[in-house]
Amino acid sequence: MPAQPLSVQLYSVRDAVAADLPAALQRLAGIGFTAVELYGFVDRADEYAAALKDAGLTAPSGHAPVLQYDDPRAAFEAAKTVGLGTLIDPHHPAPNWQSADDIRSAAERMNRIAAAAAEFDLAFGYHNHAHELEAQFDGVSGLELLEQHLDPAVVLEVDTFWVTVGGGNAPELLKQLGDRVRFIHVKDGPISRDTSTQLPAGQGDVDVRAVLAAAPQAMRVLEFDAYAGDPFDGLAESFRFVSELER
Repeated sequence: MPAQPLSVQLYSVRDAVAADLPAALQRLAGIGFTAVELYGFVDRADEYAAALKDAGLTAPSGHAPVLQYDDPRAAFEAAKTVGLGTLIDPHHPAPNWQSADDIRSAAERMNRIAAAAAEFDLAFGYHNHAHELEAQFDGVSGLELLEQHLDPAVVLEVDTFWVTVGGGNAPELLKQLGDRVRFIHVKDGPISRDTSTQLPAGQGDVDVRAVLAAAPQAMRVLEFDAYAGDPFDGLAESFRFVSELER
């Protein structure tokens, strides 16, 4: 059984969040979630904090494009308002992964952000897509190279689906990165960039069982980048599958 509750990235239900945030959170709580991962909260921190409290949910982690900010303090302050413990940058675009120097520069920037976040009692982390795995340097992926230059304070949220799409072996990578990985995105479907084909956990081509076994320390964050049906129904199926696996 995982030490932490299952979480869900709110981007999975972004249309519902945009239409009625409190109702969307209540519906996730009805599935059984007690934790969520936020996005788009920096300019709506008070609204998110109130809705989370009303729904009985916590937000251990949240996404914000911190690497794009000249001054990240507003994001740190918003993170504290909504009760985050870890603030995660969700996307450093592919052009920044073309050379070892680029990656070293990104790591140095992340190290500085993590030091600044610590002043707010926050951890800082990075979430990958496929391009960090597709970038290769003498057999070492860009994500692995990044990790070599990160201070211990910087954590990783490994999106296991995008690792797989990028040609990586997600369970082996998770074992290699070890305790640096504090969160994992759990999603499934055909191994394809066509996110509309994503499926509930256990119904696609990702070895979700092996992924979970490889990172027992990491909070499981369920997610759809896109889903052809009702994403709440799909998340409920994923919730049941992962919960039963780790009962």
